[in-house]
This record gives sequence, C-alpha cells and structure tokens, in this order.
Amino acid sequence: MIKVHFATGEEGEFKEGSSFFEVLKAHNRELLKKSVAVKVDGVLKDLGSALGDGGPKKLEAVTSDTPEGLEVLRHSTAHVLAEAVQSLYPGVKVAIGPSIEDGFYYDFDVKTPFTPEDLEKIEGKMKEIIKGDHRFTREELSKDKAMELFRSMGEGYKEEIISELDSPAVSVYKQSGFVDLCRGPHIPSTGWIKAFKLTGTAGAYWRGDEKNKMLQRVYGTAFFTKDELKAYLERVEEAKRRDHRKLGRELDLFSTSENIGSGLVLWHPKGSTVRRVIEDFWKAEHARSDYSVVYTPHVANLDLWKTSGHWDFYRENLYSPMDVEGQDYIVKPMNCPFHIQIYKSALRSYRDLPIRYAELGTVYRYERSGALHGLLRVRGFTQDDAHIFTTPSQLEEEIKGVLKFVVFILNSFGFNDFDIYLSTRPEKYVGDLANWAKAEAALKGALEAADLKYSIDPGEGVFYGPKIDIKIKDVIGRSWQCSTIQVDFNLPERFDVTYRDENGGESRPIMIHRALMGSLERFFGCLVEHYAGAFPLWLAPVQAVVLTVTERNDEHAKEVYRKLRAEGIRAELDIRNEKLGFKIREAQLQKIPYQLVIGDKESETGQVAPRLRGGATLPAMSVDEFLAVIKAENRPGARTN
Repeated sequence: MIKVHFATGEEGEFKEGSSFFEVLKAHNRELLKKSVAVKVDGVLKDLGSALGDGGPKKLEAVTSDTPEGLEVLRHSTAHVLAEAVQSLYPGVKVAIGPSIEDGFYYDFDVKTPFTPEDLEKIEGKMKEIIKGDHRFTREELSKDKAMELFRSMGEGYKEEIISELDSPAVSVYKQSGFVDLCRGPHIPSTGWIKAFKLTGTAGAYWRGDEKNKMLQRVYGTAFFTKDELKAYLERVEEAKRRDHRKLGRELDLFSTSENIGSGLVLWHPKGSTVRRVIEDFWKAEHARSDYSVVYTPHVANLDLWKTSGHWDFYRENLYSPMDVEGQDYIVKPMNCPFHIQIYKSALRSYRDLPIRYAELGTVYRYERSGALHGLLRVRGFTQDDAHIFTTPSQLEEEIKGVLKFVVFILNSFGFNDFDIYLSTRPEKYVGDLANWAKAEAALKGALEAADLKYSIDPGEGVFYGPKIDIKIKDVIGRSWQCSTIQVDFNLPERFDVTYRDENGGESRPIMIHRALMGSLERFFGCLVEHYAGAFPLWLAPVQAVVLTVTERNDEHAKEVYRKLRAEGIRAELDIRNEKLGFKIREAQLQKIPYQLVIGDKESETGQVAPRLRGGATLPAMSVDEFLAVIKAENRPGARTN
C-alpha cells in the first residue's frame, strides 16, 4: 500500500499500481468529475497512469478550471489535429504541436499550403476522431526503439528531436492509429474534447531558423465548454476590429514601407500628433519627478558594447558593425551605456545621489521578419528609458518612487488593471548574494508599500539583478508587457562606476533601469487597440471638427475654427460642398470626439451645435461655453465621450 497526501490536506492508502483515476474516484468523486490529469510530487501525469512504488506521494488534481487543465486539453486536441491531417493527406510529415497561450498549433511538412477549405475538411475529420472516443495511451520506449519506430514511419523531424535528448528513454502517445513523441500528459480520451476551432494557418521555419525548411503551421483553440469557445471567438473578432494595423491605415496614423525596410515605422501627421502629446506629458512629469532628460547618439563604437556585455550576450539581436575611419561602430540597441558615460563625465559624491537620467531614446535591434508585427514588434523603436544611480541605502525608496510613477503614468492613459510579477535571482547571476537579497527585498517592499498584488516569478530575474514586470490589461482583457523596473549590479562593475562615499572612499552605485511605457511604438499600438482608435480627448489627433450646413455658414465656421486653434484646440474645418450627413459620417469614422455643426441658426446667434462621436448631441452653446466644456475634459485620465 502507498500512502497518498492530497492537496486538500487529507490522506489515504492505495494499492501500488492503482490508476490515479481509481485513486481520485475513491477519494472524491466530485473532484474526479472536474479532473483531467494529476500532479504527483509536482510532476504532471495522466489520470490513467499508475501509482508507483516508493514512499508517500503528494497528489493534486488538475481540474478543468485551471490553466494547466486547459493546457492538457489543448495539447491533446493538437494530437487529434495531427491525426486528422495525416489521415486526409497521406505523406504529410509532422513536426511539433504544443499548446500556447490562446490555444495550440501543429507544424506540418506539406507540399502546398493549407487553404480555408482544407481547414474545414480537417475540422470535420477531427470531429470524427473525437466522436470515436479513442483512448490516449502512453508507452515508454528506449531511445533506440523510439528512433527505430519514427524512422520506420518516415518521421524525420521526430528522429531529430529524439537524437538530441539526453534521456535513455522517451515516451510516445497513441490514439486510434496515430503515434506521437510526447511527454504528456493527455486527457483520457478524444471524446473529452467538447469545443474546438481551427483558427488559421501561417508559415513557420523548422525550429524558427530561416536556414531550415518552411513548414505549414495550423493554429487552433479548444475549451471545455461551447460557451467558453463562443466567448473566445467573439473576443477574437473584437480584437480584429481593434487591430492597430488596420486602424492605423484607416485613421492615417502610421505606416511601414518595404522601400525603407520592414519593422521601421513612418509616423504620419496624425500619429505624430498623438506621439507628441505623449512625449510632452512624459517630459513634464519627469521634470516634476526630478529627472534630468538627456539625449544620446544613435551609434557608438563597438568597444562600448563589448564592455557592456551586449556584444557577447545579445549579438544575434545586434546589427553588423560599420567601418568609421578604421573603427567599428554599431547602431545602439540600448541607452544604458550612454547614460553611464554621462555619469562618469564628472566625479560624483554620495551627496549627488540619486541621479536620475531619462531619455526617449531610439534603439535598433534585429528581429526576424516573421516576428515583426505592426508597432508591437519592430526593428527601430523609442524607449521611454531612465537610469537611476543610487546608493544601497537609497535603493528601496527609489524603487517605491519609480513604482508610484509607473502606476500614475499607466492610470493617466486609462490602464487601471495590471498583472505584476517579481522575478528573483536566476541560476546564473553576477554580484554578491547580499546585494541580491537587498534588491529583492527593496522590490518586494515597494510593491507592498503600494498595496499592489503581485506574483513571484522564481528564477526569472535577469543575470544582473531582480526585476518587476508589469503587464497592463486592456479593455477586452488582453495582457501587454510594457513597464519594467530592474536592479543592476553588472554594468556599474563593468564600467567601473563609482562615487565618493561618506568616509571619503570609493563605492559602487546600484543602477535601476526602468521603463514606464516600454517603447512608444508598442505603447501606442496598445493605446490604439485599447480605445479602438477612439482616443480620449487629450490624446485625440483631431479634437473637434467644424462642419457647415451650407456655404452661407462658412464665415462663422472659419471664425469658430480660428478661435479654437488660438485656444490650443486641435481643430479642423470642413466647409466642403457636401451634405452635412456625409461630413458627420466621415468625422465619426475618423473618431473625432466633437463635431461642431454650423447652420443658419448658429451663424445668426454666434453659437455652435456640438455632436459627440457616439452620435449624441449637446444643446447649442456659445464658442466660449464649448471651450469651457472641452478644456475641462482635455486632461490626462479624464473621461471622454
């Protein structure tokens, strides 16, 4: 008999060899109904696997309402997808098929890309397999036996994976006639899949390497209920409606051009207006928070990046050197070494610290073309970067100040919901343990002082120090990684950064790297999708448009327009010889917050008739009254119509 300790705190004894299905059935039938797998001493296993020998076991049910349970379902559905594809298209080779954040995918080696009609056929075949309720069975094979099996099947990609494994044994899973290399676990049978959908296809290089063969990737998703699937697909459609690339074209905000190069953004006048407003707000708030704004070059001597470690650690993301009078230069991937050089341009005392340098610095990093995505993944981007040089005793207070600043900035743009992670010391690190402990305690103390909920992400700090990552949630619940606060012991050491301490000796400062918005490009893309292009008034590229009913109203319209512009309102004038309804529809499509209609009555009384972009109307009012309305709303964080 084996003693089992359940996550609920209860215990029980069960026969060695009992399946975990039997164990849960005896322990708690209601829990079994929701369970798709189990964790045994922290290791995921199938419900059908057996209770082994050895000492007491700690057992936790993996239920359908957990992220791990959903992952098991989706990975199992990926296996059904692969079986369906090979059944319909003999000769197709399979590569890998993992679960991902919103579903799963499987990569196939096919002669011709899949079409939408192919996906319909594949879905139909998957439904047949699911209806057959075939069991997922696990089998352990020696590495040699597994190689022989997949070689006989002509599955070269599986052979390659097996050849690189260190383990002497591997596991395979079978359902009906399909066999796949997999560590598992899986749901008990295909009949457990109740709601799934194939969502699209894309090209994908084997192992993400452009030198390898291009495969066809089929994406899909799966849920435990049809209602969950329906809600997800509705969110997907809403996300498509909000896609910043689509809205960027429609609202004339930005573009890219192959004549310039992929991943390099052209900011159009309207997009540039929004960016300028963001930058002006950012600079004003940094001045209030006692930062010094600096500017640094776009290129630097390669030796700088060798000293910083970027050349050794991140070379694959850096551009090739250019020869400048016999010396190698590269475009900058980071701003931090430049800020260090500014710090080192003079002797510093403990009385000078903390020193805070901030920069809207444009950097350049190589991204594979397949990874580029509108403004969210680019090759040239502007970081809202800052570096704080602080004494160890000042560290916690500085982090508290930065964290407060982050929350203020994000709230100002309408982001009030966050997921926050504290990432601690990884296995490979620099610096001494005492500094790491102090830095982690300072980050934790700042989070708790701000009364912010957070999760520990153990071992996920960067090699030079721990960090806080803040993922903002948009209006439809998606998470975006933007803000980060990092503590760095590495660069002060590499660049021999010092200050004169209280005892007259030399001490090394600690650096805080921080970004409030991340990059302007990514943050702008998030804003577009969060607001579906209908920016709050203070950010709107055009805040009001003056519309005339007939030519008789042109003079009054021009006078209103001039007064708005004189008061700093971003206004446009539309006196085209078009119907008023047409002008209003165009203004609404451009998501302009206010449309000021000028007809004969308004021309006679010197008033305007405001319409909101949502279609509602306000009573007629004087221009001064309208200015009072718009100025009250024209501030960060204010509600918008």
